[in-house]
Amino acid sequence: MKKIFILVFTEIFLFSFGQEKMSNVEYKGSSEVFTIKGLSQSVSIDCGTSKMILLSGQVPLDAAGHVVGNDVEKQTQQVFKNIEFILKEYGATGKDIVKLGIFITDISKTPDFRKIRDLYINLQNPPVSSLVEVKRLFRDNVLIEVEATAVIKNK
Repeated sequence: MKKIFILVFTEIFLFSFGQEKMSNVEYKGSSEVFTIKGLSQSVSIDCGTSKMILLSGQVPLDAAGHVVGNDVEKQTQQVFKNIEFILKEYGATGKDIVKLGIFITDISKTPDFRKIRDLYINLQNPPVSSLVEVKRLFRDNVLIEVEATAVIKNK
């Protein structure tokens, strides 16, 4: 009997406090960024007074799906253009980025990445970052991929 009571109480608790739907989660993309069917470009999570925006890893593809540039600097420019296009859908910019995850095929090219990154982020309060050297990305001619998380105030 005690087990049944606990089970019923647990169900009532979960039903009372659980969300019926994920109305605080919104998926968006930008027509300016190449989209792979079945993958999301970004998701935002309503956190009350602010909104957290998580972007999937951005690579140096133009809207048609062609790789832009053959060096880290040019590819990073395209990556951050894509990030800006997606953040714009939420009313955000690169200055709102709080976290970056960087995957690069040659870690010695990090200064080339930072040179471009610094044009887009808030240098007064730079985002926290993780930098990982990888053997290969999804195409041999892709040298860098960047994940971004931004936070903006709700309107």
